[in-house]
Amino acid sequence: MRIHILGVCGTFMAGVAAIARELGHEVTGSDTAFYPPMSEQLRALGIAVREGYREEHLRELEPDLVLIGNALSRGNPAVEAVLDRGLPYASGPEWLARELLHQRKVIAIAGTHGKTTTTALTAFLLDRLGLAPGFLIGGVARDFPLSARVGSGELFVIEADEYDTAFFDKRAKFLHYRPRIAVLNNLEYDHADIYPDLASIERQFHLLVRTVPRSGRLVVKAGDEALERVLQMGCWTPVERFGFADGARWRAEALCADASRFRVWHDGRELGKASWALAGVHNVENALAALAAVSAAGVMAEAALGHLPDFRGVRRRLEFLGEVGGIRVFEDFAHHPTAIARTLEALRARLGPGSSLRLALEPRSNSMRMGAHLERLPEALALADRIELFIPPGVAWRGEVLAARLGERLRVHSEIEGLIEAIARDRLPGEAVCFMSNGSFGGAPQRLLSRLGQATLADEAG
Repeated sequence: MRIHILGVCGTFMAGVAAIARELGHEVTGSDTAFYPPMSEQLRALGIAVREGYREEHLRELEPDLVLIGNALSRGNPAVEAVLDRGLPYASGPEWLARELLHQRKVIAIAGTHGKTTTTALTAFLLDRLGLAPGFLIGGVARDFPLSARVGSGELFVIEADEYDTAFFDKRAKFLHYRPRIAVLNNLEYDHADIYPDLASIERQFHLLVRTVPRSGRLVVKAGDEALERVLQMGCWTPVERFGFADGARWRAEALCADASRFRVWHDGRELGKASWALAGVHNVENALAALAAVSAAGVMAEAALGHLPDFRGVRRRLEFLGEVGGIRVFEDFAHHPTAIARTLEALRARLGPGSSLRLALEPRSNSMRMGAHLERLPEALALADRIELFIPPGVAWRGEVLAARLGERLRVHSEIEGLIEAIARDRLPGEAVCFMSNGSFGGAPQRLLSRLGQATLADEAG
């Protein structure tokens, strides 16, 4: 079958493309934004990607089926052509559920934060233990060559996003997956372009809970008030809680400042200690969620715990990119105040006392652009010594509105090149610079490393 994917460079749809290709379909795609890591994955798979959403692409390719990503809506030329020509079409989640997931025991990883890391870790542990799971991860896990695969085992691990499915299906994506095991990592308000308030997101999570069979398992973060409200709407499945709060069956204790070493308990019994490359208490919570999920799938938790040190994480999750002239550069995907604060806390702990930490932030998500998180943003940035804020086109607020609360720590930029030059010009010895965006940030981290290299050469020549 010839399948054409509209929005193929999105993290989810690129994973769908990989699975469709593995299932033997001829796959092509269209998109307007091409940047790593998904552009690299599509290139490696040999999937031809057309630039833009043009009607002539569909005429030339003559697909048997068009999969439409949720970023596209009515008025898009390709969408209008699909409807006018009567071409068969579906959403990515619908197609995946119909073609593959109904044959598998699905482990769905949901929550506002930590979905990608927890999905990658759950798939990694099952893989290391010889269960050959299929998976679809909303990012590039360092331990797998691709973000998605069919797998030969009965288990399939999927990142379960609460964002809507498509322009013709406004349900949350995860309602298509029908999991036997569902992880609810946490729940906060986000996706202001889709949901008017937290209560509306809670209702979608409750619909997910309603799809999990009584023979399955719900793995839920302990002490999360929003998730407790979700469960109070009705729950028919055994629940196991994890975290640092009271009532958790899966618990941990951090053994060092950056929480890269920790001890794990289950039902009051110590399972052992672990150390890994990841930093932050939030990643320890991700580890507990993954251990609970694989245990629910029948794996011995002690065996899974032993593989944590080998997990290398996910690209663009506090990823160290390089050091030039004593300046360390990191990149992270955080785009919600809670995620920003947790990442800064983890990085600050890893850097140690007396370190200088500069944050370069692009408020790119729809919620950020709309200003839905503006009130909480200054508090989230508390651990950054200096903040370079890039305001991309389409942001509904001015960066200067934060100046009253952030003072001289904040500089606002309208161009990425100006931001890079500012950092290179007044860099401090031993400083760490962390770029945060859920997009490409115009390649700013790599461009800074190049600029720092030029500056270092100039300093040496002088």
